[in-house]
Amino acid sequence: MIPELACRLSSGCRGRYFAWGYYTYWWNHHHLIHTVSHITGGALWGNLHLLFWLSLVPFVTSWVGENHFAALPLACYGFILFMSSSAYFILAKCLANNNEALRVALGKDRKGKLSSLLYLTGIGVSLLAPMAGFAIYVAVAMMWFIPDRRFERR
Repeated sequence: MIPELACRLSSGCRGRYFAWGYYTYWWNHHHLIHTVSHITGGALWGNLHLLFWLSLVPFVTSWVGENHFAALPLACYGFILFMSSSAYFILAKCLANNNEALRVALGKDRKGKLSSLLYLTGIGVSLLAPMAGFAIYVAVAMMWFIPDRRFERR
């Protein structure tokens, strides 16, 4: 539904735009979900929360592209990525509450917390120097490009 909104709102939209971060989230979400043996209602809500924020990525990606990496669209892009990161963190905690192996694998989840912090930094930097903010977003995506091996070890 949201990708369709992106095309309807923009004049001259030539397709749906998706970001590399979008696929990175999907890939890691897939690995996270496959590590658990028990799902609770809270985990389902956490999953919906993550999917909601990820559904906004194509819209904001299109907006950034149409405005040639202007400061405000890029900061909004960072906000959506930050909220996706926060939702992923919430989902992981909900799943870990009932799955001991996942709880051990996540540990203190420094990588997840660092991602959220970098996204917040990227939002502020994007307003001052858009391409520097974008570089921060790329750095976070590179951190997560290789699926999290903590899940596969368990």
